[in-house]
Amino acid sequence: MNEEKSEGKSNLSRRAFVKGAAAIGAGISLAGVLSGTKPGAAAAPPAKGKSTLQFAAPKMDKVRIGVIGLGARGSGAVDRLSQIEGVEITALCDVRPRCVEGAQKTLAGRGKPKALEFGKDENDWKNLASSKEVDLVYTPTPWYLHTPICVFAMEQGKHAATEVPAAISLDECWQLVDTSEKTQRHCMMLENCCYGENELLALNLCRLGILGDLVHGEAAYLHDLRGYKFASEREGGYQGLWRLKHSMVHTGNPYPTHGLGPVSQYMGINRGDRFDYMSSVSSAQLGLTAFAIGKFGANSPEAKQTYKLGDMNTSVIRTVKGRTIMVQHNTTSPRPYSRLNLISGTKGILADYPLRVAIDSDSWMSDKDLEDFRVKYRHPMWKQVGEVAMKVGGHGGMDFVMDWRLIYCLRNGEPLDESVYDAAAWSSIGPLSEVSVTNRGKSVDIPDFTRGMWEKVPPLPIIGA
Repeated sequence: MNEEKSEGKSNLSRRAFVKGAAAIGAGISLAGVLSGTKPGAAAAPPAKGKSTLQFAAPKMDKVRIGVIGLGARGSGAVDRLSQIEGVEITALCDVRPRCVEGAQKTLAGRGKPKALEFGKDENDWKNLASSKEVDLVYTPTPWYLHTPICVFAMEQGKHAATEVPAAISLDECWQLVDTSEKTQRHCMMLENCCYGENELLALNLCRLGILGDLVHGEAAYLHDLRGYKFASEREGGYQGLWRLKHSMVHTGNPYPTHGLGPVSQYMGINRGDRFDYMSSVSSAQLGLTAFAIGKFGANSPEAKQTYKLGDMNTSVIRTVKGRTIMVQHNTTSPRPYSRLNLISGTKGILADYPLRVAIDSDSWMSDKDLEDFRVKYRHPMWKQVGEVAMKVGGHGGMDFVMDWRLIYCLRNGEPLDESVYDAAAWSSIGPLSEVSVTNRGKSVDIPDFTRGMWEKVPPLPIIGA
């Protein structure tokens, strides 16, 4: 991303900047996020349908996909999905005509037929989700659109897949669960990090018992996004500065799932164990203001704006079985990228960034031993799909493996690896962390989105391609 230096001058007027913040605040207000999320208020509402925890939809010879949102993530998804057998991208939607045109060129370049086009206004996505030419609605849009699109799509009889987080309030989490149960349609949160090579290695070790009984995990999203948050779309930033505006209105951990998803699967969350309660604290907010001063000047609207998101958030989750998970979030400090990805048991530990493993020892394996260990315990799915995935690309291949596995399950009538209950539980840490932070770290109960079914379902098995 190329950033243009501004000598004390902002590329936004004060009025426009504040107006934008007010708009996103109205759409995802603090009151809406905290609705029904007071400490201790974790009771599940009455079910509106049958559990979909092990739901398997009828086999589909061909999966017809409509993609809503064709920015960086959406355009990449079109390219990946168009290379998977059994996929036909039948519809594209974006309010920016150039993005639709770019996606059509991608399809043409892959020798695929032209897709239907939507995007004449901000509600035209509903026409895509209603189309008889679409089986799966794939949603790489800003956060606040994820739940509305998925709920509407399922109500139209479509399966839904959304970028992370799937929901930004507890109300939205329950909407996803209730709608999936009522319509008997899949709703998958596209947590690509569950399909990374090291994450699948860790999952394999956990299922084989190499690490013993699991005790503790650590997960994070530590990613310096200051430049992206303040950059215009032309500069490579977020359209409408929506992610920056979220930081003005909310605190806590708004983006927990990249690190938390894999650790949750290691521990069998919603499949033999579940989240019980959590506590969360945040540091002061300094990073966004300092960056704004450096880029726009001390008297700029950006520098004078109030940002509620603390630079570092640390949350601790305790599960019903007594395991603990530390989850961290920091997108406003100059530091190397990390998701931590640590899992510790009674026989050993795996930690990432960089990858380290110790089995029945207080010392990490040597580089040679580690490489031999990785080869021996490489996950069977990565063995079979990983080489192709790395050629296609997408975060080291994990994006392709995720998409490939989703399509495989739909075509073969198998349950998905990531259920709607995972989407709800992992996403719920966002609003619940905000509740805890604003209550001086007071513990908050985490709802059982499975309504007790977690006790009846075995952990995610080791599967091949």
